[in-house]
Amino acid sequence: MPGGVRGGVGHPLPAAAGDLAMNILLDLSFDGSGFCGFQVQKNGRSVCEAVQNALEAVLGERPDVKGCSRTDAGVHALHYALSFCAAPAVSLEKLPLALNQNLPPAIRVNSARQAPEGFHARYAAHAKTYVYRIWNSPIDSPFETGYYYRAPGALDVAAMQQAADHFVGRHDFLSLCAANCEAAKRGSTVRTITRCQVERAGALVSITVTADGYLYNMVRILAGTLLRAGQHKLEPGAVPALLEARDRAKAGPTLPAQGLFLKSVEYEI
Repeated sequence: MPGGVRGGVGHPLPAAAGDLAMNILLDLSFDGSGFCGFQVQKNGRSVCEAVQNALEAVLGERPDVKGCSRTDAGVHALHYALSFCAAPAVSLEKLPLALNQNLPPAIRVNSARQAPEGFHARYAAHAKTYVYRIWNSPIDSPFETGYYYRAPGALDVAAMQQAADHFVGRHDFLSLCAANCEAAKRGSTVRTITRCQVERAGALVSITVTADGYLYNMVRILAGTLLRAGQHKLEPGAVPALLEARDRAKAGPTLPAQGLFLKSVEYEI
C-alpha cells in the first residue's frame, strides 16, 4: 500500500458470508472539511459515525471501531487506519466498494485487510506521518483553497529547515502542546520525531513530520513555529531553548486545521 498504512498486516482474503469474526484493518482517505474530526461527538458530524453507518448497512451490525488517531475538526487524511472485529458479509476484496456505496463522497475506503488477533489501529501504530501545507503566495489557488494555510509574505525555507532539524530526536514537546492537552496532565509529553522536513514546490511549502506519537495540536504548533522561522521572527537556533522552556507561549501560533493531512501510519507487524 504505497504511501498508506504500512506493515505486514496480511493481504485481502476471500472471506465469504458467514465466516467467523476477524480483525479487519481499513485504509481510509477523507476530506475533513465538513466533519468535527474522527471521533464521535454529540454535537457534530464525525468521520467515525459515517464509517460505522456504512459498516452497519453492509455487515448488518455496528462494530466498535478503533481509529489510529484522533484527528481534529477540519483535518484531512490521505491514509487513515481503522480497525474493527466483525464477520464480513462480503469478501475483504469487495468490502471497500460496498462501504463506499454507503459513505459520503468525502470519505473513501481504499482497502481492507485482515489484521492479527488483538490488533488495535491506534496502539499498534509504530509511527505516523503528517504533512502541513502552506501556500506561500498573496493569491489563493482556485483549486486548493481549503487544503492549505496561506502565508502571503516571503518565506525563507532554508531557515525553516534549520529550525526543523532541531525538532528531530527525542524531546519533551510540552512547548508544542495546546493548553488543554490531556497528556500534560496525566502522562509524559516526551515524543520522538524521526523526520521533520520542509520542502517548496512553487508556492506550496510542505512540512512533513514523522513521529512515534503526538500531543494535542503538536504538528500545527510546530508548523506555526517553523513559519515564524521562515518569516525571520524566530532564530532557528532558538528552538532547543524553546523546547527546554516547556512553555507553550514560547512557540509559534497554532496554524489552522485545514492545512493538516495525516499522510501514513506504520505498524511493526
